Amino acid sequence: MTDVADGMHEHDDVLTVDVAEGVAILELNRPDRRNALNGDLVEALHEALADAAMDDDVRVVLIRGAGKDFCSGADLAELEAIADMGIEESVEDAQRMGDLFVGMRTLQKPVVAAVHGKALAGGAGLATACDLVLAHEDAIFGYPEVHLGFVPAMVMAILRRKLGEGRAFELAAVGHRIDATEAERIGLVNRVLGGESADDPIARFHAAALAFAEDLATRPASALALTKRLLYGLDGTDFAEGVARGAEVNAIARSTEACRAGVRRFLDKSAQRGD
Repeated sequence: MTDVADGMHEHDDVLTVDVAEGVAILELNRPDRRNALNGDLVEALHEALADAAMDDDVRVVLIRGAGKDFCSGADLAELEAIADMGIEESVEDAQRMGDLFVGMRTLQKPVVAAVHGKALAGGAGLATACDLVLAHEDAIFGYPEVHLGFVPAMVMAILRRKLGEGRAFELAAVGHRIDATEAERIGLVNRVLGGESADDPIARFHAAALAFAEDLATRPASALALTKRLLYGLDGTDFAEGVARGAEVNAIARSTEACRAGVRRFLDKSAQRGD
């Protein structure tokens, strides 16, 4: 496992970055604050994603949390201080978080969240913004901002796309917490990992999540990038335009060396079997 941050960025203390088997592991590192999102941590995530985009050895990004929780949400003390500065500063701060979500979606590599413990408010938003969400069986998700007179505004566009209007409104307006099983049932989580006894179940969960990410990283990078670009590029298109975009991506995929090599392997195996 290689440390790719290596002191390059001023925010490295709040985020550890390692690369193993094609996976960049970004670990939120404010366990004493339940990995609450402050300005430094958001900037560190921006920098780590930019590094991952430029690193050909990175094919998948995995985001997880140190300590007992994935992420408890925004750092409320910092949020209050920024709000006291005025609307302009508050908008600028919120937009930086929004830019992070957009960057995760436009990154041409899958971003996977490995959630254990609590993922609440902005922490649930960070997980939701990932392409795939893996959850420990004891994980808890929620958007409780309404209880503080606040709104989970930055993640609403993504939440609506993933869950639909009814589910998104319920989570935001009621503000209740849901367990991993319910989160998987409604589509907020892709897979729940766990169930086997272990001396350290969280370590086993992180190992299973990393194994999932490493397996995903074995897929051709060009195919993953094209899949992600097409899927999110369909937002706002009608059916005919969506099919047309699919045809364009189909043609591009056929021309990649990864696809040509895959077809050759398939044909060679078919010939050997006498199909």
